[in-house]
Amino acid sequence: MARYRGPVEKIERRFGVSLNLKGERRLAGKSALDKRPYAPGQHGQRRKKPSEYGLQLNEKQKAKFMYGLSEKQMQAVFAEAKRRAGNTGTNLVTLLEQRLDNVVYRMGFATTRRFARQLVNHGHVIVDGQRVDIPSFRVKPGQKVEIHEKSKKNVQVVRALELTNQTGLAPWVDIDAEKVFGIFTRLPERDEVVIPVEERLIVELYSK
Repeated sequence: MARYRGPVEKIERRFGVSLNLKGERRLAGKSALDKRPYAPGQHGQRRKKPSEYGLQLNEKQKAKFMYGLSEKQMQAVFAEAKRRAGNTGTNLVTLLEQRLDNVVYRMGFATTRRFARQLVNHGHVIVDGQRVDIPSFRVKPGQKVEIHEKSKKNVQVVRALELTNQTGLAPWVDIDAEKVFGIFTRLPERDEVVIPVEERLIVELYSK
C-alpha cells in the first residue's frame, strides 16, 4: 500500500490521539483533534469497542502514519527489529527513531516528520559532511546532521526552530540552533520516546 497523502487531521481524529502530523496548528493548540475529539463522519461519536486484532492493527497504523512509512517499509523495519538481539518492540521503536527524517524532526528543524522528509528528499540535509537524500537513512550515535547552508534561512526551517525551542527537544540530540546543526548523541531509551503507540501490539500482529 502506498504512503498516505490525504488529510492528516482526519487520521488523528480517527485514532483519537495526536500523531504530530500537523505542525504549527498542533503547537498552537488549534488542531482539529482539539476542536473535535471524536472520529470523523456521521457516526464518529459512537465508537465501537475494537477486537484484539483491531487493537493490534490500530497500533501498527498509528506507527505507520506517525513515522510516514508504507506497509512495505514498516514490515522491513519490523523484520530488522526481530533479527536484532533484545526486545523486538524496543528495537522497533529505536530503528524508527534512527530514521534521518525523524532525526531532523527531533532536532527541531521541521515541525512535522512530513516536512522533515521533504527536506531530506530535496537534498537540504547533510550527514557528516555528505548530502543524504534518503529519509530512511539510519543515523548512528555521534553523527552530525545539519541543514544545507543555502537552506538555513528557509522560512519554514526558521519558524520550526522558533516553535520547537519553546517545547523542548529529545534528550538524545544536541543542537546548535544558530548554526542549524545537531549531533545524534546516543540511541534513545524506550521510556524517553513519548509516542502514543504500544509496540507490543505491533509485535503481536506481525508475529501471527
